[in-house]
Amino acid sequence: MGWERTDSGHLGKTHTLNSTRSATAPLLAVRGEIVYFTSDPASRGAAACEHFPDGLLVIANGRVVRCGPAAELLPALPSEARQIDHRDKLILPGFVDTHIHYAQTSIVASYGARLSTWLAEYAWPAEANFIDPAHAAAEAAFFCDELLQNGTTTAMTFATMHPASVEALFEAAAARRMRLIAGKVLMDRNCPQNLRDANAATGDAQSRALIEKWHERDRLAYAITPRFAPTSTPEQLQLASRLFHEIPSLYLQTHLAEQRDEAAWVAKLYPDARSYYDVYASRGLSGTHSVFAHCIWLENEDRHMLADTGAAMSFCPTSNLFLGSGLFNLARAREAGARIGMGTDIGAGTSFSLLRTLSEAYKVLQLAGQTLSPEEGFYLATLGGARALYLDEFIGNFAPGREADFVVLDPQATPLLARRMANAATLRERLFVLMMLGDEQCVAATYVLGEPMFYRNSHRINHSNPPSSKVASHAF
Repeated sequence: MGWERTDSGHLGKTHTLNSTRSATAPLLAVRGEIVYFTSDPASRGAAACEHFPDGLLVIANGRVVRCGPAAELLPALPSEARQIDHRDKLILPGFVDTHIHYAQTSIVASYGARLSTWLAEYAWPAEANFIDPAHAAAEAAFFCDELLQNGTTTAMTFATMHPASVEALFEAAAARRMRLIAGKVLMDRNCPQNLRDANAATGDAQSRALIEKWHERDRLAYAITPRFAPTSTPEQLQLASRLFHEIPSLYLQTHLAEQRDEAAWVAKLYPDARSYYDVYASRGLSGTHSVFAHCIWLENEDRHMLADTGAAMSFCPTSNLFLGSGLFNLARAREAGARIGMGTDIGAGTSFSLLRTLSEAYKVLQLAGQTLSPEEGFYLATLGGARALYLDEFIGNFAPGREADFVVLDPQATPLLARRMANAATLRERLFVLMMLGDEQCVAATYVLGEPMFYRNSHRINHSNPPSSKVASHAF
């Protein structure tokens, strides 16, 4: 069996990664219990899951070369290959967060409010601080590090209306070589004056300048970001639509039908629209690369229309529970054929951990008379999220050629986990225990493009991407 090296490949529509690994860098072989998905287990069942109890993930130049049983792959491994042993841990693709607000990191767990008052009392004041580039840079660095400590390697995130907030976030993500989608928030009404675009044209012009500089640079992509229909005039949404269709590789992110009173407000502001969703759809804002957060108070017709356009829904259970928004209907979303990803929705959401987010998703669905299997949960946090963002040709599993972003989970990270795992007989049961009891403490390491960006045992976050020879590793 030969080992074929891969180059950095295309990471967006037009740009390639400026990798620090040389073309002659040695292979990296990571050993451990490997789990990933090739399709949705909700429809394919056990056939959707690849599981290697003693597996080997072979990487070259930041990409997966092969993945399979260690006993089969080790004999052909070149002697110069670096080997890292995680045999007492689970290795999964890096987590994908499809909806999060980096500018709200410092107001997580702000007490006692529904959406409208929470925005006014906490979110707006926090976002106003991002007029200061130094503040934005510090928050962006902390935010990206927090993602990595939680095993999240790809995120779609709101910045603020300040261009400097977008610049800071892209710079922080690029320094860590992360996949990140972000955009300047568009608001030209129904928000504080200091967070309002001077007019629709100003917001459009600032967005275009940021797109020119950052879109598809390295592993970054730009998302046109109208906050939600109430804070944009029809003119602003129309300009957003024109830009969205002008550059097909752009993303669009916004909020949809999060709370009942919000939906009623939208009906008053847009009396000609058939529904909240129709405000976006009638202006051409629903399509491939569109991600709508929450999608709780939707008519079933709108779920089907959203799915038919190729748009995605982001399920944000911790935020929905915290703000008392309602219960996401996963069964109806699946029936409609919608793409679905998980979102932490920091800072109304209460944890950066997608493990904790899956735990709350399970409970939300139990209340709705539905269920979430552990396989489906981990699918939504990995390949499902990648599909929601149209990134599954790059990330989400360990098929050859995929970017080598992965998380190493310690199933015995806490005494309770260790005790419970001792009584877990199957992979399904162990995944469920991780989904219900796990959090950031379970993340032993996070790798980006095959390089360790976080090691919990050394409390280290790798900002400088040091040469591979400096990475602690050992042979089997």
